[in-house]
Amino acid sequence: MPDTAKQYQQVIESCSALFEKKLQDYGAAWRALRPPSVTDQLYIKAKRIRSIQEKMTRKIDDDIADEFIGIVNYAAMAIIQLEYKSVVEIDFSVAQAIEAHQKVLNEAFQLMQNKNHDYDEAWRKMRISSLTDIILMKLLRIKKIEDNEGVTIASEGIASNYFDIINYAVFALILLNEKIS
Repeated sequence: MPDTAKQYQQVIESCSALFEKKLQDYGAAWRALRPPSVTDQLYIKAKRIRSIQEKMTRKIDDDIADEFIGIVNYAAMAIIQLEYKSVVEIDFSVAQAIEAHQKVLNEAFQLMQNKNHDYDEAWRKMRISSLTDIILMKLLRIKKIEDNEGVTIASEGIASNYFDIINYAVFALILLNEKIS
C-alpha cells in the first residue's frame, strides 16, 4: 500500500520549491491580488487542465502537472490573502512569504490526514478528470460566496474550499506521478 503521507510531502516539496524560486524572481508581488483575483487565477488554471483533458492536446509547453502545482500554490496564496488582506505594495519578505505558505500547506496536510482517515483514501480510485471537475466546482462555489460578500447560510466558507482545492490538486499530482512510475 502506498505511503500517502510521504507522497503528499514529496508533492508539497516540489510545489514549495517552485514557489520559492518564483519568490526570488518576483518577490511577493502576489500580495497585490485581492481574493477574487486569486480565485479567477485558479479558475484559469483549472479550466486549462479541463480543456487539455478534453482536447487531448496542448499548444503551450506547461503540462497538466505544472498547472496542478500552480493550483496548490495559488490556493495557498488565496488563504494567506484571506488572513492578511491584499496590499498595493509588497509587504512580505521572501522569508515571511515562505513561512506563511508553509503554514498553510501544513494545515492542508493535517486536514488531508483527517479526511483521508475518514474517507479511507477513496481519492485513489478517482479519475484525475474528476479531481479537476471537483476543483472547478469548488472554485464556482467560492466565486458565488465572494459575490455574496462572504455570506453563507449552510455552507462551509471560502478558506475551507481553498484547503480542499489544495488537497485535490495534490491528489492529482500523486496520481500523475504514479502513472509515470
